[in-house]
Amino acid sequence: MAVVRPFKAIRPTPELSDKVAALPYDVMNSDEAREMVKGNPYSFLHIDKAEIDLDPSIDHYDQRVYEKAATTLTEMIKNGTFIQDEKACYYVYKQVMDGRAQIGIVGCASIDDYINNIIKKHELTRADKETDRVNHVDFLDANTGPIFLTYKARKGINEIVNKTMENAPVYDFVTEDGIGNTVWVISDDADVAAISQEFADTQYLYIADGHHRSASAVRVGRKRRVQNPEYTGNEEFNFFLSVFFPDEQLYIMDYNRVVVDLNGLTDEEYFAAVENKFTVEEYKGEGQYRPTEKHTFGMFINNKWYILTAKEGTYDANDPVERLDVSILQKNLLNPILGIGDPRTDNRIDFVGGIRGLAELERRVNEGMKVAFSMFPTTIDDLIDIADAGKIMPPKSTWFEPKLLSGLFIHKLE
Repeated sequence: MAVVRPFKAIRPTPELSDKVAALPYDVMNSDEAREMVKGNPYSFLHIDKAEIDLDPSIDHYDQRVYEKAATTLTEMIKNGTFIQDEKACYYVYKQVMDGRAQIGIVGCASIDDYINNIIKKHELTRADKETDRVNHVDFLDANTGPIFLTYKARKGINEIVNKTMENAPVYDFVTEDGIGNTVWVISDDADVAAISQEFADTQYLYIADGHHRSASAVRVGRKRRVQNPEYTGNEEFNFFLSVFFPDEQLYIMDYNRVVVDLNGLTDEEYFAAVENKFTVEEYKGEGQYRPTEKHTFGMFINNKWYILTAKEGTYDANDPVERLDVSILQKNLLNPILGIGDPRTDNRIDFVGGIRGLAELERRVNEGMKVAFSMFPTTIDDLIDIADAGKIMPPKSTWFEPKLLSGLFIHKLE
């Protein structure tokens, strides 16, 4: 039922792949990006965050930023940094972090599948973030940041992927953070057709990461349809760049919380309130406490770690959203006790991705925050259950690693 198709990727030459490839635009600010590209004129950040090559006084959403991005992309195609495949292909993209691999198919998803909920979502998006990427895609006439999609694993796709990886890759490099990135091209007509059919036999696709990029790509596609009323549905603007990973390979890390104060409570009042909904036990082990099962939480306060366990009856075990640990903590502690009503906007709370480790929670508390919570990771099954139920995950529920690099695949809309 899902429509997935190959495309003629614009991609870097093999010798420049490691210099072009860059982290996604939204994991660093402009100042950090300026530092990251020093001495590297090939970095895709010159396109993804084009403001780094303009006067710092220019607003990041100024039209000149998008024009600069388009100009830089055109120049890099003309000077041979990028090449384009002559026929529509699929690509295998393998990433390895800490010995664990995730292997996806790079292709294009359908905006109609997004509109018709064949591609299922689990997050809300912000209009300002969408508009930024709409302008970026529109001015470049290209999708440059791949959407991270998942699907229920299929034996047929796995077999083609494994066969493809027996051949020599076109890219194979390790980034500064130690993550391996390897790419193969699938150009055999029979394999390409088989992959498309396997996805046609797949009921749903799920957005794991990239809700803003996918929503923006769909907005651009709809805009192009208005501009081209005789469109057939086969034009490239009806599709957007994605990487499709089987659900069995994905790994979600913990997404932890730190809070600046106890909302006016004394330590004694705070602990008494927490014990209404959680059992509280001082952690006697070494180092930090990392939860080992659902509905348990680590709490670091006053230079000690505690184990919190949600009491029976304090959450709805039958509701896929309510039984999430992030929901339990929010509804039974952060909101009623610490007064964090909306974690999206409250500046008294901050979020720390699991990639930074639990020692980061201790550091944040020791340097000014009051209390930190370590979380058991949301699972991919949780994500799929919530998307299937048509519900929305609470903010900051999932942290995926490794991040998909930008610049290895570009999908032109014309």
